[in-house]
Amino acid sequence: MTSSVVSTDSILTIDIGTITTRVSLFDVVGECYRFIASGTAPTTIAPPFSDIREGVTRAINHLQTITGRVLVGMDGTLLIPSHPDGTGVDAVAATLSAGPEIKIVAVGLLEDVSLESARNLATTTYATVSEMVSLNDRRKQDARIDAILRVRPDLVIVAGGIDGGATQSVHKLLEAVGLACFLMPRNQRPQVLYAGNSSIQEEIQETIAPITDLHIAPNIRPGIHSEQLTPAQVTLSKIFKAVRAQQMFGVSDLDQWSGGRLLPTSTAFGRIIRFLSHIYDPNKGVLGVDVGASSTTVATALKGKLAMRVFPQLGLGAKLENLLKYIPVEHIAYWLSEEISRSSVRDYLYNKAAHPASLPATVEEMDIEQAIARQIMRAAVSQVMSALPFEIKGPGADLLPWFEPILASGSVLSHAPTPGQSLLMLLDGLQPSGITTVVLDQNDLLASLGAAADVNPLMAVQVLESHAFLNIGTVIAPVGRARKGIPVIRVQATFEDGSETKIEVKYGSIEVIPLPSGQSAQLQLRPLHRFDVGMGGPGRGGRVRVVGGSLGIIIDARGRPLHLPSDPELRRESMKRWLWTLVN
Repeated sequence: MTSSVVSTDSILTIDIGTITTRVSLFDVVGECYRFIASGTAPTTIAPPFSDIREGVTRAINHLQTITGRVLVGMDGTLLIPSHPDGTGVDAVAATLSAGPEIKIVAVGLLEDVSLESARNLATTTYATVSEMVSLNDRRKQDARIDAILRVRPDLVIVAGGIDGGATQSVHKLLEAVGLACFLMPRNQRPQVLYAGNSSIQEEIQETIAPITDLHIAPNIRPGIHSEQLTPAQVTLSKIFKAVRAQQMFGVSDLDQWSGGRLLPTSTAFGRIIRFLSHIYDPNKGVLGVDVGASSTTVATALKGKLAMRVFPQLGLGAKLENLLKYIPVEHIAYWLSEEISRSSVRDYLYNKAAHPASLPATVEEMDIEQAIARQIMRAAVSQVMSALPFEIKGPGADLLPWFEPILASGSVLSHAPTPGQSLLMLLDGLQPSGITTVVLDQNDLLASLGAAADVNPLMAVQVLESHAFLNIGTVIAPVGRARKGIPVIRVQATFEDGSETKIEVKYGSIEVIPLPSGQSAQLQLRPLHRFDVGMGGPGRGGRVRVVGGSLGIIIDARGRPLHLPSDPELRRESMKRWLWTLVN
């Protein structure tokens, strides 16, 4: 293969999560890039190691055992580039999500303008906004300084003033930031990111840079009604590395191995979702959701425009004990298919928080964990959809817009006993509408591919098109309401061999038409009672060609928004019936 097509033959990706460190090997097989294998080990940020390199070493040793390929030299360092004898790798890409939440103070002129943009920027990484400072808060300067000192932030994000706009007010706010930083010990001073009025960047440099580490990014609020976060996110990723290098041993080495391209996992995840939005239907967005141990990430993109949010409070690991501050236990119990008491749900939350690497040991525990995952996705997606900076067409307010495809990542989804259980969690948690393809990141590769795209975009494309990802199937979810048992859609499927299947699906049910992976079928859809499948409006149908997956074609006729029976016993029976349909 010529260098004009392939510039780097083999790539090793390293992903350090809160619970697991994963290394994945990609190489050229038959003139195409393919995912070869992964090695895993527990992440070692906590005692007794307190050094992420130990977990990386163990994961690489695991990968060497699986593949028989030598990746590490006698001195314990990675062999980069690869040698003619097949040892080593040509490049490394790395992502990191492990570590405590980054404490941020958001500073802006007006609460509902620049301060809002500063908060929005903070939500794109693993951070929490601990304090906000603005001209609206009516505090005196000494009170603002005290507020910053109490937080002891890792990062201060300063926004304010449209380009060519306010200057004196921005300087006044920065004065509080500068004085607070000056009063802190030098080794505890926060990073400062200035993303405000670009016309005073030089003055800001002279004022803040002598006191603490200053980073300048393009204005995130260049106009009163316009917000642009993407350029500042690049700078925010660099700050993330700097903060993590102070907090954890081994981060600088990891960044060096990857050629200075270490990325927050969420940033890499968002990058691959944005990339896919250039490839798929320009009239629909692409949706990605990653349910992790320390956080949940939701990324949406349309024609290259990305909107992403990270929810550190919504994770399936150590933070579960605090989940009930955001989600009532009744909302979790709503999704249970077994009769389990509220106290048992609380006990599971606390036990899982104490032992975040543990796996469900009983059917009841698995039921609770999957119910938590449903409600976490529901809470995260609803917040993202209510604040999208761009319009994705859809069936109406408070409903998920039309997406193609939907990509899902996270061990609770990828390690479910059956694809049917994974799909039902996604159908309940996301409640997709219209016609979409659901793809499961069964090998936890999406973020790694987003990071590796910097090294070799061709590799990311070819691996995405391979069997490294599980195409669960095509979901058809008519939007509307009707009485239970009323037919709401008629589907006629014509297969490649000329055979046909006709099915009438009733409201409140899920039906499956088998269609093996790699095969295609022509569907004729006819919505009834003004149900909407995204083909031009309520009641309008048409033809669409779909490709098979592990489950085939899934018609979710439970309506949107989804309303389960109010009676707990009937609700549990319905959950079991829907799951039975998807796993048999």
